[in-house]
Amino acid sequence: MITYKAILGSASIALTLLAFIPYIRAIHKGQVVPHLFSWIIWGTTTLTVFFAQHHDHGGAGAWPTGVSGLITLYIAYLAYRKRSRHTISSADKWFLALALSTWPLWYMTSDPIWAVVILTAVDLLGFGPTLRKAYLVPFEESLTFFALFIARNVLALFALTHYSVTTVLFPLAVTLACLILSITVLYRRHHITP
Repeated sequence: MITYKAILGSASIALTLLAFIPYIRAIHKGQVVPHLFSWIIWGTTTLTVFFAQHHDHGGAGAWPTGVSGLITLYIAYLAYRKRSRHTISSADKWFLALALSTWPLWYMTSDPIWAVVILTAVDLLGFGPTLRKAYLVPFEESLTFFALFIARNVLALFALTHYSVTTVLFPLAVTLACLILSITVLYRRHHITP
């Protein structure tokens, strides 16, 4: 029998695909230019958090995280192939180095709670380069994409079969980060011309 949690998890995956497919098309058309470092960080952390959520019995609420992790790594590949015209700043390198330095800490703890806390911090660091780019060039970011991810994460939270720091922290934090990024893009678009 299909539970309402499975339906919510499936709906969340549908929103994941609904967000990513146009975003990937926009990358291919050159309308959106993803930041390579952000997508590398997001892809690896998202997939690792999926395994931690699965380990802590997140159930259907963890499914969208796994699907998202795989697609995000594909976007990192596209960002590398497209070779963004934006330079990689010293701040971008700092974000990546800081993110990578937390993985040995996760390995040493091997506790799902600490893994998710550390990887959520890493994932949020991945927003740094994109937030900086969105502030400088807000018309290269897709508001629809981030709005769909806000909705997707809210559904994923309701689809969780077990609520704990391990299962809730990541989707909640990413929801808030997407909201901040969306507000930044809206604010900057209002104050500059394309």
